[in-house]
Amino acid sequence: MKNPDKSVYLPSSIHQNLSVVKEYLFVYDQPFALESGEYLEKMQLAYTTYGKLNDRKDNIIWICHAFTANARTTDWWEGMVGENDFFNPKEHFVICANVLGSPYGSSSPVTINPKTGENYYTDFPLVTIRDMANALDLLRKHLHIEKIKLCVGGSLGGQQALEWSVLQPDLFENLMISATNAFHSPWGIAFNEAQRMAIYADQTWNEPREDAGQAGLAAARAIALLSYRNFGTYNRTQAEPNNNKIDDFRASSYQRYQGQKLVNRFNALTYLTLSKMMDSHNLGRNRESVAWALGQIKAKTLIVGIDSDILFPVHEQKFLADHIPNSKYIEMESTYGHDGFLIETQKLSVLLADFLK
Repeated sequence: MKNPDKSVYLPSSIHQNLSVVKEYLFVYDQPFALESGEYLEKMQLAYTTYGKLNDRKDNIIWICHAFTANARTTDWWEGMVGENDFFNPKEHFVICANVLGSPYGSSSPVTINPKTGENYYTDFPLVTIRDMANALDLLRKHLHIEKIKLCVGGSLGGQQALEWSVLQPDLFENLMISATNAFHSPWGIAFNEAQRMAIYADQTWNEPREDAGQAGLAAARAIALLSYRNFGTYNRTQAEPNNNKIDDFRASSYQRYQGQKLVNRFNALTYLTLSKMMDSHNLGRNRESVAWALGQIKAKTLIVGIDSDILFPVHEQKFLADHIPNSKYIEMESTYGHDGFLIETQKLSVLLADFLK
């Protein structure tokens, strides 16, 4: 029987020393079963590594990324991963895998369907957070990793980290999750559905081309941004300098700018796929209960809530702390709302240093 998986080294375009930063494509060359009952005939994950595994194999940091990010943590988590940052590739072996459904190399609506030889587009199946955790574990086994010093994730990344910690409770020594939850709330699902409705309102969304649904995607991102920030953030950054305007306000142009910024790097169908992945998150599904599932986590766990987060309010993180046995909850002050876990890297670094010392 042929080896069902392999990693393909990709010439990196990251402007760093390629002996430190490397990009790969993990290919699982057999059917990958999904919770929905469907399967991917072949599953692939793009992943990036920073640094080197030490002789004791005890310096592994696994980062699970959030919604529209990618496997290159230096692209979206400035201040956390780098030679002068908390996760220093000279000390740590950092791994990050691109989520299924994302347009950055992993199996998604814009990759090739082996059955047809053409892009999946609307034929790409529903994938869940649990499916993603199972995919991560296949990659972990492929890399012959038996223990992970620290798994880190915020938002959708935190959902992955929690699910993986329930599936493989002996794998992780430490876990740090922020701005996430044990199951996605009706409030969060409603925000996601509003974004999907914006994409569906674009009559091109299901046309078989990569630039389909771009107007809808821009509108969806503008909706999402309202949940990522808050009233205070907009008041501080988008207020008018005087009382004289009657149209074309700063807040309006900011929403249009952010929508177009995502359109320039993302895809409407992958956005639909990932929003449904987030909605699927429920640690209690087909288990005794959510509380029971959280009770299976053995890692020493740091849970960070953000006081101004309206999308994943702090009571969701407090719930995690109430049910994960060896856990500690810290509430971080931030004016950036949900995006605080991406922006407040200096504060997170201090919290992690104290947690791990």
